[in-house]
Amino acid sequence: MRISAKADYAVRAAVELAADGEGPVKGERLSEAQDIPLQFLEHILLEMKHAGLVRARRGAKGGYWLARPAEDITLADVIRAVEGPLANIQSAPPEALDFRGNAQPLQQVWIAVRANLRAVLESVTLADLVSGELPPVVEELSESADAWAPR
Repeated sequence: MRISAKADYAVRAAVELAADGEGPVKGERLSEAQDIPLQFLEHILLEMKHAGLVRARRGAKGGYWLARPAEDITLADVIRAVEGPLANIQSAPPEALDFRGNAQPLQQVWIAVRANLRAVLESVTLADLVSGELPPVVEELSESADAWAPR
């Protein structure tokens, strides 16, 4: 799976908002804190606002803040807000595809891939990232030397 810059930036901006607390945070500060191009970030924040993850206020005392507590927002929520479903195949969910012949078992593989993505991304919240205390599933998977090997 390839994590797009958009998804990465969205998660990083959301973590900054979670770390900052309840008050509005200017887009410029988020942009500088995470080295995210401001215009791109503004579009991402708008998508997150439409998904109900972020609130915004204009003006001198304006900015962005999380619409829900950080412990109630998972990485899966953020990624879905800007990218859509986690593991579609050619823009369709794997259960909706018709695999034929020798490729028929591939459907089960894609569904297992989606289940594994969910197991990680739905278990990690913004609060987990801010605290640095990740769920056991993430700790277990990332402890393996093989997990760190690029392929």
